[in-house]
Amino acid sequence: MQTRQLGSLWPVSALTLGGGGIGQVWGETSREEAVETVRLAVDRGITLLDLAPGYGRGEAESVVGEAFGGRLPPGVRVTTKCQLGSPRADAIEATIRRRLQRSLEALRSDQVDLLFLHSNIIPDDYVYPEPDLQDRFATRWTLYRERVIPAFEALRAEGLIGAWGITGVGLPATIRDALITEPRPAAVQCVANCLDSAGDMQRFPEPAEPRTLIAAAARSGVGVMGIRAVQAGALTDAFDRELSQGQDLADYHRAAGFRDLAGRWGLTPARLAHRYALSMPQVDTVVLGVKNRQELRECLAAETDGPLSAGEMADVESACALA
Repeated sequence: MQTRQLGSLWPVSALTLGGGGIGQVWGETSREEAVETVRLAVDRGITLLDLAPGYGRGEAESVVGEAFGGRLPPGVRVTTKCQLGSPRADAIEATIRRRLQRSLEALRSDQVDLLFLHSNIIPDDYVYPEPDLQDRFATRWTLYRERVIPAFEALRAEGLIGAWGITGVGLPATIRDALITEPRPAAVQCVANCLDSAGDMQRFPEPAEPRTLIAAAARSGVGVMGIRAVQAGALTDAFDRELSQGQDLADYHRAAGFRDLAGRWGLTPARLAHRYALSMPQVDTVVLGVKNRQELRECLAAETDGPLSAGEMADVESACALA
């Protein structure tokens, strides 16, 4: 497994095992299969596990806790997240600490290497098209700067977290500000797929601009973790869950040419999508959403295949109508 530098943090594997699949966000799996998937990932050289309490209501974190009994193998690191939304300013630190403590208990650990703010960071005066979602998913800039960052820095000083980061799917201009303003995050999670789509994670009408954010992070020395390589299943043969509407389904139809191209090249769409994400400049590691060992092996094969050439990247982008 290729190793890459995650910003100013540490060397990590080119692939990161995400918690969405083992937490049953992307279809059903058994606890036994999830545990064995985690163990196989580490055996095959994956050194970063990206989790969140929202993945199966703590299931993903519990799977990792069970897989290693709270003692991660040497060189393996773990992340988790806090979806904060918009609580009262004076409740933010206590909320973050309480949620981190639950994660540590599930992981059977006393520390995580990286804690992400898993909220859309938005300007103070921004109003969501669907305001009822704003309190759940969005954190305003002033709260982020004046409350969230000090809380994260306190946890880092206490040794409960090694570093902190942000999920880069908020308003692009605000995310760019976060990436260049000290103290800045050590890592950011950015969309890395050939559709440039965050799918149903995007809750605002403005363009997401993931490539602009990736470049801004790289200029600032912020590590980039690529997410949504298969865009929630839109870049695979078929969804593993029922969908009747939404951007994920729209992206699946938009990707018909991509699936045709994968077939002509003798690859599954998922394998090609992961090769594409792994080949994107300035993406330090690509987060997988696999739920079983079979899906994991396909992603491992994509990494073994090596990067796509410039011409192949252009062909993929043309098939996805990005050219």
